[in-house]
Amino acid sequence: MSTPPAPRSAVPKIQLRIDRHSFAIRDDSGRGSEEFVAINNVALDVPAGEFLTIVGPSGCGKTTLLEILAGLAHPTEGSLRIDGHEVRGPSLSRGIVFQQYALLPWRTALANVEFSLEASSGLSRRQRRQKAQDALALVGLKGFEQRFPHELSGGMKQRVAIARSLVYEPDILLMDEPFGALDAQTRELLQEELLDLWQRTRTTIVFITHSIDEAVYLGQRVAVMTSRPGRIKALIDVELPRGDLDADIRSHPDFARYRHQIWDLLRTEVARARTTATVRSNEPPRREREAAAVAN
Repeated sequence: MSTPPAPRSAVPKIQLRIDRHSFAIRDDSGRGSEEFVAINNVALDVPAGEFLTIVGPSGCGKTTLLEILAGLAHPTEGSLRIDGHEVRGPSLSRGIVFQQYALLPWRTALANVEFSLEASSGLSRRQRRQKAQDALALVGLKGFEQRFPHELSGGMKQRVAIARSLVYEPDILLMDEPFGALDAQTRELLQEELLDLWQRTRTTIVFITHSIDEAVYLGQRVAVMTSRPGRIKALIDVELPRGDLDADIRSHPDFARYRHQIWDLLRTEVARARTTATVRSNEPPRREREAAAVAN
């Protein structure tokens, strides 16, 4: 039986509207700039408790989208609302996990998790330690609290990074390819553990990945993005029997069907992204292009 959908309230947990998001890029002379449009026409609603995965070709703006959700960037034209309230900056209610662990090598696993509470939580040392211990236990690292990063495997380091984001008990967890640097076996194990963690906590999760298999395995819905400028090409509802964590849903016939459906949507976008990258790499410098245009 499929995991039941998250209960939908009148107001979505996340309401994202991006008419346009762009950057100013210096031209070759260094004196002027041109506009680089990263994202266009994105309308995305995420209900509380949903696990949403996002896939798209390289350079389509997935990470930029996550930065906007985190409040680290604001859309050039558009808005972000959490629980109906407009967001203009980062908040402890949104935890972030990146591909790189960014752990402090001179601090133990426990101390790394505690560190995120030291500056602004207002908790006593004993309270910080207890919350950090609870967070490590939640990600399966009970007994490894006093290990330093160099004594941990890559998967364990990423568990510490997840615990560090969960220690605030955020309403939303934003994850940017957190398992991308891990070996295949560890990656699948952490996918299972993350799914179990989500089913226990029902934290709203937005998870970016390059892997279609990972997107289908984890997501209740999969958002497929176009090549740059990125927009949401399709939202796919994924209904798979996730109730039994011992069952291998990757062997389920519907898993392959969802995978092929998403690849069909992505195929042309990946090809377009590669073509665009090749054209740009073969272009002469901007000043040469302008000179040629004048000459003609």
